[in-house]
Amino acid sequence: MNTRTSRILCVIGTRPEAIKMAPVILALRNEDWADVRVLATAQHRDMLDQVLSIFGIDPDIDLDIMRHNQALTTLTARLLLDLDDVLHAERPEAVLTQGDTTTVMSAALACFHHRIPVGHVEAGLRTGDMLNPFPEEMNRVLTGRLARWHFAPTYSARDNLLREGILDETIHVTGNTVIDALLNVVDRHPTVGLPLDPSKRLILVTAHRRENFGGPFRAICRAIRILADHNEDIQILYPVHPNPNIHTAAYEMLDGHPRIVLCKPLDYLPFVGAMQQSYFILSDSGGVQEEAPALGKPVLVLRRETERPEAVREGVVKLVGPNRDRIVSEAQRLLDDPAAYREMARGVSPYGDGHAAARIVAVLRDALVG
Repeated sequence: MNTRTSRILCVIGTRPEAIKMAPVILALRNEDWADVRVLATAQHRDMLDQVLSIFGIDPDIDLDIMRHNQALTTLTARLLLDLDDVLHAERPEAVLTQGDTTTVMSAALACFHHRIPVGHVEAGLRTGDMLNPFPEEMNRVLTGRLARWHFAPTYSARDNLLREGILDETIHVTGNTVIDALLNVVDRHPTVGLPLDPSKRLILVTAHRRENFGGPFRAICRAIRILADHNEDIQILYPVHPNPNIHTAAYEMLDGHPRIVLCKPLDYLPFVGAMQQSYFILSDSGGVQEEAPALGKPVLVLRRETERPEAVREGVVKLVGPNRDRIVSEAQRLLDDPAAYREMARGVSPYGDGHAAARIVAVLRDALVG
């Protein structure tokens, strides 16, 4: 009987990372060979803590890195210094990261300096434009060059990695762990917990991407207001991101409208409840593009490009960009044309079957234990 354990450090910094890493952390905790340690950089403090509590995860190490409106260069420098100390102290045999944030890129670079192998969960997503999304595209490209194990959510992601010269034997198509997390939460029958009008069709909005700051975000807000003005049978729910570049403009342009509900970011359980209750979703979020199709909810993506083309090809997600007229016309089409709505609300799930975490753990078991 093999009694050897391997220390695995799981690094998480933001709410989406916590959602997608939680199934992996929980699956590793069930393995007697894995000594699991969780590091929270807390790049997003409150939003990260919400998700960890839902899944019963307490970080072993907390860098508490978040500062108000911090610059990317400052964040990166502080992360690298703090991660250097952690890696010296912890001496993990492997480090797991997820996604495309500054936390992910910094962890991969710090591990490279320490010659510690990195597993990249949700590897291979690409738009092909290094500035869009910014800085996420650069973060995932650099992480892809540094990682030992590439856990690609789809075969399209695998193909992206192969085109970049990543060795085939290091790529493992697992599905996306977000579907594992989503199915876990759906089984809990979550509710929104807000006084919404059940007689109106609910449009859920999430908009916070850095590349939409300024003029593009104001165009999104104008579109939201036009939809609310012209449709008395809808209600728009917008949990507003705390970033001041988003929060200030959203409240300035949308607050006070009788059919627009602005609120703080929702915990993950009520957010899933809001997705389930919605008629369709306006979003620039990557995770929503993966989750909503599995729930049978159309998504109009408030971006010009997406690194998640599978749902677009299936016809259940549509790119509209931060373009006021396009947002209004496509949203109005879903409201007015039942056939168009049914075509986008087919419940297609191209991103996984709920067993991605188990596949990731199997790869690590073979590599670290044999």
